[in-house]
Parts: sequence; C-alpha cells; structure tokens
Amino acid sequence: MTAILPAAGMPTATAMERSVPTGGPAPRRVRAPWADRLFAMAAHAAAWLTLALLAGILVSLFLGALPAIREYGLSFIWRSDWDPVGEKFGGLVMIYGTLVTSAIALIIAVPVSFGIALFLTELSPQWLKRPLGMAVELLAAVPSIVYGMWGLLVFGPILSSWVQQPLQAAFKGVPVLGGLFAGPPVGIGLLSAGIILAIMIIPYIASVMRDVFEVTPPMLKESAYGLGSTTWEVVWNVVLPYTKAGVVGGVMLGLGRALGETMAVTFVIGNMNQLNSVSLFEAANSITSALANEFAEAGEGLHQASLIYLGLILFFITFVVLACSKLLLAQMRKSEGSRS
Repeated sequence: MTAILPAAGMPTATAMERSVPTGGPAPRRVRAPWADRLFAMAAHAAAWLTLALLAGILVSLFLGALPAIREYGLSFIWRSDWDPVGEKFGGLVMIYGTLVTSAIALIIAVPVSFGIALFLTELSPQWLKRPLGMAVELLAAVPSIVYGMWGLLVFGPILSSWVQQPLQAAFKGVPVLGGLFAGPPVGIGLLSAGIILAIMIIPYIASVMRDVFEVTPPMLKESAYGLGSTTWEVVWNVVLPYTKAGVVGGVMLGLGRALGETMAVTFVIGNMNQLNSVSLFEAANSITSALANEFAEAGEGLHQASLIYLGLILFFITFVVLACSKLLLAQMRKSEGSRS
C-alpha cells in the first residue's frame, strides 16, 4: 500500500495543538466610579476655598475700615496728618514710604538678580554653580528681624559715614539734588530701608530668574552661539524673550515681598509720621510699620479703623501691581505677535 503523506504547507496535528493560545485575557483593572468624582470635588473645593478666603479678607478689611471710610473717604489717601490724640488721620506718609522703599528695592535688586542668574547659568564654572546658588538661596532663610537689626546697628552707621555725609557735602546748595540728600546723618530713612529690602528680595528674584533661564532649550542658545552671537546677545535676544513670563513673575514676587515686609523696615525707616521733604535720608514710615507699631495699642474707634484702612489700601496696591504685571505680559505677547 502506498503511504499517504500530508500535503506540503498543511499543519500537522502537533503544530495545530501548539498554536492554540493558552491562558485567558489580561484581567481588567477595576476602577472605582466614585474616585474621579471625589478628586474633581476636592480640586474644585480647593479652588473655591482660595477665592472664599480672599473675599473674606477683603470684606473683613472693608468692614473694619468703614468708620474711617465714612469719616474721610478717598481724602484719606492724600491727607498727611496722623494725630491719634486729636483723632485726625491720613495715610499719605505711610503710602509714600511704602511705594518709595519698594521702588528703591526694585531698582537695586532687579539688575543684581539678573547678573546673578546670568552668571550662574552662562558664565559660572561648574564647580561654583552649586555652592553659589545655595548661598544665594540661604539669604532667603535669614529672618527679617535679623536684617533689621543688622541694618540698624551695622549698615546704618556705614551708610551715614560713607554715603550720606559725602553726598551732602558734594551737593550742598544744589537746588534739587541738595534736597534729595538732605537730612540728619543718622543712617536711617527711606534709602536705608530700600537697600535692606533690596538685599532681602534678591534671593527670590535671582532664584526664579535662574530657574527660568535654565529651561531655555540648549539648541536655541547653541544655534545663536554658532551664528557668532556673544553671551549678552544670546541672553537678550534668545533667553529673555523665551522666559519673559517667568522673569516678570520673579520681579513681581520680589515686589510683593518688599511691599509686605514689616520688621526689617520698622528697624531702619525711622517711624516718623511726617513728610517734611523728599529727601531719601528723611525718616519716614510705611503701612506695615505703622500697623506693627500702633495696632496693638490702638483703641476701638477711628484710630483702629484708620489702621485697617491702611491695610485695605495695601491690599489694593498689591492687586494693582498684580494687574499691571498681567497687562504687561499681555502687551508683550501682543507686540511679539505683531512682529511675527
């Protein structure tokens, strides 16, 4: 008999048995239907809680300041008298001191912070980046009262002997500059408070600038260097346009820190509720310093309401600063789009 062989290409019984899949499908993960809803509810609650706290602070400040608002209205902003005994109050001196010291702090801190961030990201040797960056960040951990004591006992006499007196001797009799540097040579006043604030906010601005500079794609910087750009041209034309939102955010963070600082300013600003001149060396006052010095001893009535009114004005100033930063970023994006 002739043996019948299987046709070529036909699978044998053994091959067919081996091709049968073994085991079942992978088990499907069971998802709790309530988990996503719980997470969404928690996220919404956190967002609404923040808005509720903000609204509660605003309402409580308004209600506390209501007697002063009824008594003075908006004229409280440009009234310069502050007499708790005679029940006459005005916030011009404190508002002026807050704005001037914060402006001085920004004028000094922003260029210094930019230089620190530029050095750490583009120019510093590798072995120096980490210790120098940690040293800058450690400045933010120093308590503000330490800055205030150092400013009063150490920095104030140095500023008086080496800056104020030479400036007064050099510009004596000059119509505008002479008045700008007038005042008793004691080393306290608006300029001293502004410099101390600048030292305090430099770590915040420099750290943010350094972090945003480091997220710039290396390919963009290497391409600019390959075209022959210098380090300054790369930073100005590549890094800053790419990180402008983060840079503005860092500056606004430092400004908010300067506007709200209390203890360091209280030590070195002079705490005088009079505005006798526009001198940078004139003793003055700020909103936070006035609140720290007088709120605990203020009796219920117009005095306490006026202090709360100052807090409401500071809240409004902070809101205006934040709104201006948002408008600045929007204008920068708009001008960038028109150029493209």
